[in-house]
Amino acid sequence: MAVKVLAIVLAGGEGKRLMPLTADRAKPGVPFGGIYRMIDFVLSNLAGGGFLKIVVLTQYKSHSLDRHITKTWRMSTLLGNYVTPVPAQQRLGPRWFAGSADAIYQSLNLINDERPDYVIVFGADHIYRMDPKQMVDDHIASGASVTVAGIRQPRSMSDQFGVIDVGADGKRIRAFREKPVDVEGLPDAPDEIFASMGNYVFTTRALCEAVTADAQNPDSKHDMGGNIIPMLVERGEANVYDFRDNDVPGSTERDRGYWRDVGTLDSFYEAHMDLTATEPVFNLYNMDWPIFTNYGSWPPAKFVHGSDDRLGRAVESMISPGVVISGSLVERSVVSPNVRVNSWSHVEGSVLMEGVQVGRRAVVRNAIIDKNVIIPEGAEIGVDLDRDRKRYTVSDAGIVVVGKGQLIEL
Repeated sequence: MAVKVLAIVLAGGEGKRLMPLTADRAKPGVPFGGIYRMIDFVLSNLAGGGFLKIVVLTQYKSHSLDRHITKTWRMSTLLGNYVTPVPAQQRLGPRWFAGSADAIYQSLNLINDERPDYVIVFGADHIYRMDPKQMVDDHIASGASVTVAGIRQPRSMSDQFGVIDVGADGKRIRAFREKPVDVEGLPDAPDEIFASMGNYVFTTRALCEAVTADAQNPDSKHDMGGNIIPMLVERGEANVYDFRDNDVPGSTERDRGYWRDVGTLDSFYEAHMDLTATEPVFNLYNMDWPIFTNYGSWPPAKFVHGSDDRLGRAVESMISPGVVISGSLVERSVVSPNVRVNSWSHVEGSVLMEGVQVGRRAVVRNAIIDKNVIIPEGAEIGVDLDRDRKRYTVSDAGIVVVGKGQLIEL
């Protein structure tokens, strides 16, 4: 008989480091790649792996995220499949989720109702492709209580990740350390470490017992990576799954093993730029493992005007449906649906979200422009960073970020 698996997606993150993009929405609900939302990537991976009973635990500013899931992610109810958002229900008292482990503890009724053999617990705000069935199979074969997905990173970058320290067999986890400065390399690669991807597979009983014990500890932060995994590591019941071994159909050598945590404005911007190359660092055009979404019934993109000084064109860019490029130039950019870029304007190295209007002779350079922003004629964004810092958010790397519906001054 096939094993029963329930997937839990942790989507309650506030996303403070992505402000102002998260001023009006939860981090997993932030648009990405023109037509998608961040959460579409983890849900597509789970669906691609055949796991079709999925609960999404939400909390902060979840309306936009809940609406997207409800409208987009509809499974066959005849077969008992579902994707359902579950907000903090205060089943154990008048309080919010105190952390990711507490979110699962407060939602144990979902596990008890489904009675799975194994529980997948994945994050909702990473950009990657993964076949989770291969990880589940590895977990079952290992007999461990929990398996943690690890991605190989240079040892010199250990202070940027939660690091998985493994034993001589390269599988059993000896320690789970948060951003250590000094750490041993891997047994088969001394210059590499395992960084935690925030994806876990649990044997159901072990997960329920762990989050229940954690809930009784007043000193715990009730965090999956900070408390639950170290608890099981100390018992010798935790294994690592090497993401390098995950074989996704249709992957290219260039994007195989790609994974990005887009929790900061600069990483969010860089992940978008990864999409625009002729041979993308992350390939959205892999139809053997598609990323599913629903972006509405927009008409095709259109490029108009063909005179020498008023030529509508886009180079090394991703242009979504409903976009009109009118006598203007778009370079190395990701343009979302229902955007209009008007004559003699220039958009370069930027992310334009749905409904943005770029006026004539405007310049937008190295910027993220959130939904429904109207950029007036002749305005300049990303040209004078000192001036931009007085009006907008500017990231550490100099990316100008304009919030949803924000007014643009000349």
